[in-house]
Amino acid sequence: MDIIESIKSVLAPPHKASYPFILGGIAGAVLGLLLWHPLTWVGLLFTVFCLYFFRDPERVLPPRANAFVAPADGLVVSIERAAPPAELGLSHEPRTRVAIFLSVLDVHVNRAPIGGVVRKIAYHPGKFFGAADEKASDENERNSLILDLPGGQEVVVVQIAGLIARRILCDVREGQSLGAGERFGIIRFGSRTDLYLPEGCEPRVAVGQRMVGGETVIAELTGA
Repeated sequence: MDIIESIKSVLAPPHKASYPFILGGIAGAVLGLLLWHPLTWVGLLFTVFCLYFFRDPERVLPPRANAFVAPADGLVVSIERAAPPAELGLSHEPRTRVAIFLSVLDVHVNRAPIGGVVRKIAYHPGKFFGAADEKASDENERNSLILDLPGGQEVVVVQIAGLIARRILCDVREGQSLGAGERFGIIRFGSRTDLYLPEGCEPRVAVGQRMVGGETVIAELTGA
């Protein structure tokens, strides 16, 4: 069963953000048949890579209503206290931040860590340090969301561009309700996703642990 599920995740349908790239690869392959045969192989290889990179598998939420699930696949590179992005206009008081690094081999779809309403979305242009670099959270291009939870708490999720990621896509709007694990965007070609937990929520993951977006429990909501 594990092998079958692994195959399904690799062969999952691609995210809609992949369509221009896949069509470009197919066009290059067809053009190669007409003009220069090696271009055909380049186009085909690029198409296959895009199908793999933009894969968008279904995920199964854990049966725990108050759980924060990972907002992205990838590796936890840091767990520390930090202030949320300034452009959100929140207090500068540090919160627990769990930073997840996504390599080009990871699924790059971002998911809501818990059910809530999008109060604010703020985009911040910036640099393109390697996403695993500690400076990435503060200096890289990013897109930040505040989710208001039913109990009055708030959680912040930040999409961060990496060294070769140059396009952050966010498919939701302010005022929109999101369910836990629901897709809200994607980052193209290597990136990072930061999750700022509400006060009192202790992470149940460790640095170096691999996350499965929409499935791995990062923490549980207290006082709910």
